Amino acid sequence: MTHAHPILATLLALGSAAAISNPVLAENGTTETQSALREFHIPPQSLAEALKNFSRQSDLQLFYNADLVAGMGSPGVNGRYTQEQALERLLQGSQLSYRVRNDNTLILEKSAVKVVEPQSATTLPAVKVVGQAQYDATDPYNEDYVLPNATSGTKTDTPIMETPLNVQVISKQVLKDQQVITLADSLKNVSGVVTNAQGAGGYSPYFNGGGASTDITLRGFVAETTFRNGFRLQQGGSNREMANVESVEVLKGPAAILYGLVEPGGMVNVITKQPLATPYYAFNQQFGSYDNYRTTLDATGPVTGNKDILYRMNMYYQNSGSFRDFVSTDDLFLAPVLKWVISPKTQATVEFEYNHKHNGADTFFNPFIGGQLTNTPISRNYGEKSPSITETFFGSFNWSHQFNDDWSIKHRLSVNQQRGSVNNYQQPIGTVTDNFMQNVFVANTPNNGISVLRQGFSDVSQYNTYATNLDLTGHFDTFGLKHTLLIGGDYYRLNNTLGLNYSQAQSTGAFSYIDPYNPVHPGNPIDLGFVSTPFVTANQADQYGLYIQDQIKLPYDLHVTGGIRYQNLHRNLTTVQGGVTTERNSQSQDAVTPRVGILWNPQSWISLYANYAESFGATSFGLVYAGPSQFRSIDPTSATQYEGGIKTEFFDGRLRATLAYYDLTKTNIATSDPNPLHQCGGGCAIAIGAVRSRGPELDIQGEILPGWNTIATWANTDIIVAKTNEKNDSLNGLNVGDRMINVPRNTASFWSTYELLDTDFKGLKFGGGVTVRDGQLGSGGTNLDGSISNPSIKTPGYATLGLMAAYSRAFGKSKITVQFNIDNLLDKRYAINTNGYLNDPAAGISGAFVSYGAPRTFLGSISIQY
Repeated sequence: MTHAHPILATLLALGSAAAISNPVLAENGTTETQSALREFHIPPQSLAEALKNFSRQSDLQLFYNADLVAGMGSPGVNGRYTQEQALERLLQGSQLSYRVRNDNTLILEKSAVKVVEPQSATTLPAVKVVGQAQYDATDPYNEDYVLPNATSGTKTDTPIMETPLNVQVISKQVLKDQQVITLADSLKNVSGVVTNAQGAGGYSPYFNGGGASTDITLRGFVAETTFRNGFRLQQGGSNREMANVESVEVLKGPAAILYGLVEPGGMVNVITKQPLATPYYAFNQQFGSYDNYRTTLDATGPVTGNKDILYRMNMYYQNSGSFRDFVSTDDLFLAPVLKWVISPKTQATVEFEYNHKHNGADTFFNPFIGGQLTNTPISRNYGEKSPSITETFFGSFNWSHQFNDDWSIKHRLSVNQQRGSVNNYQQPIGTVTDNFMQNVFVANTPNNGISVLRQGFSDVSQYNTYATNLDLTGHFDTFGLKHTLLIGGDYYRLNNTLGLNYSQAQSTGAFSYIDPYNPVHPGNPIDLGFVSTPFVTANQADQYGLYIQDQIKLPYDLHVTGGIRYQNLHRNLTTVQGGVTTERNSQSQDAVTPRVGILWNPQSWISLYANYAESFGATSFGLVYAGPSQFRSIDPTSATQYEGGIKTEFFDGRLRATLAYYDLTKTNIATSDPNPLHQCGGGCAIAIGAVRSRGPELDIQGEILPGWNTIATWANTDIIVAKTNEKNDSLNGLNVGDRMINVPRNTASFWSTYELLDTDFKGLKFGGGVTVRDGQLGSGGTNLDGSISNPSIKTPGYATLGLMAAYSRAFGKSKITVQFNIDNLLDKRYAINTNGYLNDPAAGISGAFVSYGAPRTFLGSISIQY
């Protein structure tokens, strides 16, 4: 927040560039006003949000210190009043009043007496702006599309306009307007971010569609890791529930300095709802296409009369079908939070989450015949109904203490455990010819020319993450320079176990077949006697990190941020098969990564910034040949990025735009060692590959006029293979200059809503948007001999349209909203991504997995806030 004049340091200043009640400029230069009544419709809510609505409905802009009204409520106002009368009703019971100075500045203060010197007794004057608007971002009634601060970039809740990084925030109002249910769908509001569904279930913006795993790609690099309030979620994070999400922050570019091992394209950090001192209750019932029913509850407030102990409870239950055959969702989510305000300077919070998903798995197989994908209905599932269960437990304890006005400490301990199981006894693996079957199995072929081959399959997985983090933050001055110093450390332990069980290729009895053109379910059964011995892999990783960061404010509105991190990683990979345990590999790696950025903020509405960052990442398990019978672990990956950009804010911070250009290169990517004499218990690896990504990105979001919000994004991601193995000139089937697979060159989105504020239709909101995505190159898969097929499957580009309409009205102390959204309005058939598998037509087997987007989908809701 931009502070007011020192004399007004703790006061609330309200300002407006527009006159109130038709001001008339008198000959002596003073402002005269005419008494006028206005229509006000402000429901009971928090005082901060009530003042914001008052600003909109009276043409008066509010500028205030959020601490002055924190935790206060307002009875609201409904009817025709003068500005003065409406403001007095809003402040009723708050022990706050205002006084009007001769210099046309309105000041809110804690006082039982209102002093007017001298001004009209019936109306408020035009006032002078002395600060910048700042509203409580956690207020449930906050309708802002733009939030001023973010923690992901610096961990210090720094204003985005003072952060020399590209940080984008998706507010809860955006999530409400778009009725976002999955994290993947929220990310279309940020440039340079795309999501690709992988395997089980398909992609739908309104429901999981059967347990699909979702890859999040930032600046062309797939991010395996997402974060929850800064806590690492290594597996399944992209499919976490949104019922308790306050906002979503996206930090673009390498983030290793503060968060350790992450892909260099950036990170996604989900901010969850926390307990509030003012009681608040919300109920939301959604219903939509494919028998989709979703019920959400949100309750918060004090447990004790003195508000020392606060709680928040979020929960939801969802039951839905899917546009895919044999796929459904049954989902329960609970998220209680308890906060203890031990003193004004010390607090502790305990959080839990429990999520139980019961889905139908689906690999999204699509026949690949004659070098072409068949044009099958997107609803067609070549597998059978396959139960999938995922159960997630999350627990966290964190505390913080403010030593004084300058120094504070925070500590957090978190545990995340996720267990999943899939029983998919008829998983499609390829289209095959009779000749292939006769060559492999000799007898018992289907003898119908070509068939979809299905294999018995099941797995059980366990992903556990344990973490602790300690941060010390201090503010101090040296030689006139203002510092914000962060010193911290973290430790993560990741234990991942995957057990596979699948039918062996001993006889055709271990497989099932179905006609690719006219499938009749359930097809011939699998002989479950041909089931392999379970194969289990266990991966344990320990990550230690120490970091220091200094944010320095220099004269002439210059801001410099610099930091460095030391990271140590130790990993073990163990396999168990037939009761025999084998330690496949053990790796120890460490690295030091720096980051530096500079920002110039000559005016409050514009910032110019540049940054340089490095990152450190662990490669896949592999060994490097170091001599006869001598091996070493493969080197870690690394990345460097140069970025520059401009940030602007308009309309007192209600509209923000960011234009950036980056150049990012990831190096030391593992490729196979081309020397056949180098043996490491199999083939050896070398870390010489490199991928380069660069391009411009544009993000615009916020309020153009009162009630008119918009979001616009565009990115041009130029990502290619920059270096490969010189002897075979290939990086996983790609040559130098080839684009990386499943990364569109151009992506864009536009979303806009308009709410009527002053007419007889006040509370009516309508809007819509479009999402555009270029075509992209898909994976060609592998050949039977294990070699990589050249990518030959292309996924066409697409554009989808969406619409929304909503109506809100206050009934006493409650606010009721009815909303209706349509996604893919034109019923466009489109694929999210395509990946080949066993694509060896010469041998008689081929196939692909195509993740389709949902067809036209309707979603309605009724919500009550109190």
